[in-house]
Amino acid sequence: MGNIATESAASKRIIDLLDAGSFVEIGSAVTARTTDFNMQEKETPADGVITGYGVIDGNLVYVYSQDASVLNGAIGEMHAKKIANIYDMAMKMGAPVIGLIDCAGLRLQEATDALNAFGMLYMKQSLASGVVPQISAIFGTCGGGLALVPALTDFTFMESSKAKLFVNSPNAIAGNDISKCNTSSIQYQSEKAGLVDRAGTQEEILAEIRMLVNMLPANNEEDSSYSDCADDLNRVCADIENAVEDTAIVLSNISDGYVFFETKKDYAKDMVTGFIRLNGMTVGAVANRSKIYNEEGDVLAEFDGALSADGAQKAAEFIGFCDAFNIPVLSLTNVSGFAATEYDEAHLAKAAAKLTYAFANATVPKVNVVIGKAFGSAYAVMNSKATGADMVYAWPTAEIGMMDAALAAKIMYAGSGAEVLKEKAAEYRELQSSPISAARRGYVDTIIEPADTRKYIIGAFEMLFTKREDRPMKKHGAV
Repeated sequence: MGNIATESAASKRIIDLLDAGSFVEIGSAVTARTTDFNMQEKETPADGVITGYGVIDGNLVYVYSQDASVLNGAIGEMHAKKIANIYDMAMKMGAPVIGLIDCAGLRLQEATDALNAFGMLYMKQSLASGVVPQISAIFGTCGGGLALVPALTDFTFMESSKAKLFVNSPNAIAGNDISKCNTSSIQYQSEKAGLVDRAGTQEEILAEIRMLVNMLPANNEEDSSYSDCADDLNRVCADIENAVEDTAIVLSNISDGYVFFETKKDYAKDMVTGFIRLNGMTVGAVANRSKIYNEEGDVLAEFDGALSADGAQKAAEFIGFCDAFNIPVLSLTNVSGFAATEYDEAHLAKAAAKLTYAFANATVPKVNVVIGKAFGSAYAVMNSKATGADMVYAWPTAEIGMMDAALAAKIMYAGSGAEVLKEKAAEYRELQSSPISAARRGYVDTIIEPADTRKYIIGAFEMLFTKREDRPMKKHGAV
């Protein structure tokens, strides 16, 4: 083990996170400079944050862990400078940054010095975005301006018993108090705000961070993240079509060793995002979902199959991360249209535009599998050929078109009898909404059996490995 002098909760988190004996502390002698409000009489060992580097399964990472035993972990000038220094080193070396957060906020005794240092930390995080992966885990308080820190990272975890995340405390929100709505809770921040990827005990969180680091590239110049694949590349995924409604199950089934790391797990559950491995290569996956099953096969939640505003936003942000770090993207499409609620009407057009832009702008290999319905403009934005998919597959039971065949027949032959409508619906299904019809027009490359899905998408991504694609010259998009 490195130079950590005392085993505080902050240091123990680092010890448990990293490979045994790998941590090297940087800046252990740093203390606060200010003497205002008798600060010189207070000891601030390491200025309340332990910083350094180590390895996770041999992968270099930079870590900071806030120490709540030193002024409640409050951020002062030197505290923030230590974290900023870690960011500088991480960007030079091309390695992830992991922040273990437990902090009372800004150190009031240092006022503008602390405030300036806080802004400097925001700057470092912004510069590092898209250069190295950033992971944050909250073990205590993370409030006020510090809430921006996890929001500026790529992935956020929360400890399930003590962690709090908020910009304004629940009691400071007009008309609210913590007994009405605990806006700082894991449930609120993961289900409503969508800031938290996963929650659990400290042990579970640190284990999941280790797993995530192993799946991610170290920086934006690596082609991808790889591991040895012991799974059969041609493994038949028997009865996978039975899970068409819960695509988290489908993704787990097609992945090497059935490994699926789901992100934003409790937010916008009608859209699944996360990482799988295919022939040892990390692939980002997005998929529509209409039901959630537990291990016993019981339905835990049900959705209408439409694309929601929150689901589109969740997928767009995830695709943006994948593209920044050269991670190929797989989509599983089963969407009946756009969600029709007052909330979605206020937010969906913008969110769907962001999803469209994310797919269209991404130059990584992109593969789409239509596993169910693919209706209307909602399909067009879900990684269709038109918006840039390199390969599109469809299961034989897929339906691709403007709308459900029965509804189309009712519109085109309004006033006709039931037999006529039934006949015209069957005709429309054959001519306009079958996967064969889409394949004849080149919108689907191959119709595949569900059981062969793993084999086909592995082959597609191997073929696309050397893909190079340019976009029009510009500083950046503005969608």
